[in-house]
Amino acid sequence: MTRDEALLFVREYVKNEGLVRHMLCVETAMRFYAEKFSEDVELWGITGLLHDFDWEIHPTAEQHPIEGAPMLRQHGVEEVIVRAILSHGDNTGVPRESRMEKALNACDEITGLITAVALVRPSHSLLDLEAASVKKKWKDKAFAAGTDRTGMEQAAAEFGIDLWEHAGNVIIAMRRIAPELGLVGSIG
Repeated sequence: MTRDEALLFVREYVKNEGLVRHMLCVETAMRFYAEKFSEDVELWGITGLLHDFDWEIHPTAEQHPIEGAPMLRQHGVEEVIVRAILSHGDNTGVPRESRMEKALNACDEITGLITAVALVRPSHSLLDLEAASVKKKWKDKAFAAGTDRTGMEQAAAEFGIDLWEHAGNVIIAMRRIAPELGLVGSIG
């Protein structure tokens, strides 16, 4: 499956543009790390792009991504991608073993927190956002209270990277698509 085919597939099943933007964020973070580690950029990127394609039709932890996996297979998605997507759900019983699987888990939730921090800044932009600002908001438990901070810490540790270095890397990656995300703000 090509990147264009993956995006068409996502758009077939996802109508919420916020969810599409989330998947684009995870895609760009995965591409960043694939480049960093000299891995297959397309494979990692498509994995990030597809990882939540079934959330609207399978919106519970019991269903997602387990019930989406057969749909991916029916559309010819490589098994390495399907396995990585299954591994990002703690409910699936699929352990995260590969670097790509660990990266997907680490990049997933932190993109939402970074987006939330960017949106409350005066600039409303990723372009002037730094990891220190995310760290400051992290300490405010009322901010983005629904995020799983413990899960993000564990995911970064499992991936083998300091949480704040990881936040900085994901910010850098997300800046690449800031216009597409609507997060250029007053900087642009």
